[in-house]
Amino acid sequence: MPGRVSPRSRSALSAVLIALASLLAPCATLAGWAMHGPADTSRYVAAVAPLADDPDVRDAAADRLGAGFAGLVDEATAGPVNGTVRLFVRDAARSFTRTEAFHEGWDAANRTVHAAVLRALRDDAAAGRAVTVDLAPVTERVRDRLAEDHVPFARRIPVRHTAVTVLPAAEADRLRKGYRVLDVAAFWLPLAAVAFAVTGIAVAARRRRAVTAAGLGTALGGGLLALAVVVGRRLTVAELPGPVDGPAPGAVGAVYDALTATLRTASWLLVALGLTVALTSWLTGRYGRPRRRRSPADPTTDPGAATESAKPSAPTEPSGPTGPRPTRTRL
Repeated sequence: MPGRVSPRSRSALSAVLIALASLLAPCATLAGWAMHGPADTSRYVAAVAPLADDPDVRDAAADRLGAGFAGLVDEATAGPVNGTVRLFVRDAARSFTRTEAFHEGWDAANRTVHAAVLRALRDDAAAGRAVTVDLAPVTERVRDRLAEDHVPFARRIPVRHTAVTVLPAAEADRLRKGYRVLDVAAFWLPLAAVAFAVTGIAVAARRRRAVTAAGLGTALGGGLLALAVVVGRRLTVAELPGPVDGPAPGAVGAVYDALTATLRTASWLLVALGLTVALTSWLTGRYGRPRRRRSPADPTTDPGAATESAKPSAPTEPSGPTGPRPTRTRL
């Protein structure tokens, strides 16, 4: 019949649409995670808050704090201090990382830095300027907490209003462009993936097979996303200077794991959802077909009666001129 699409063309179009939906599913998940996970200050702080108890993170923080305190001592004494003082400062910094004041300072510093970066990424007028933060409020908060814990000389800790550069101008401009792309992708990619999947199933010549293929494609996309998270962690740690087993790579790995925990969960949910849909579609197609049952109102067919009806009927006797021939009844 002219104007009618052949089943082969419908199957080919359905395969293309389902393949596009399977490719867009992990991309949409990644974009949604980036916009609603690391790009949200409250969720970011909640994700990195447990890292204050991570040994690698505490060691890295203690080294930075110890180096900073040693620099302050060098300025106060107008010269480098000896190794005994440096060792004392380092031990004090390690002890500080096990206090509640360090936990509060960790959360406050992460919140301040993240809010400043996010504000710069969303402000187009900040193009060409570096992202800086003033950590004086964080220092003051830590100092007050140490004073409440009756730490000696806590009130003498200096609070300096110094602009600390978080992102250079060139890197901030590059991230701003990526942020705009993620903002658009996080809205349109999920809609496009769903539209392609539904259209591919609707135009398919065999829709049950199309549903199964869509489920398997979604599961494959989720598996690839989980693999990408693992590979991304190794590449992130491998790019750091120094030995891989050092404290700095360990701290970076812990931060990476904390930030991508939701993404890993979402990728495995895609795998589970896709396999569930594919398995359900296959099982209903194999075992869910209803069997034909005879209706009680339908007449039953008797094989014997059908055989008798198939036989040629015997010729009837001709009737007389006035009617049928009378039959005699024997008494």
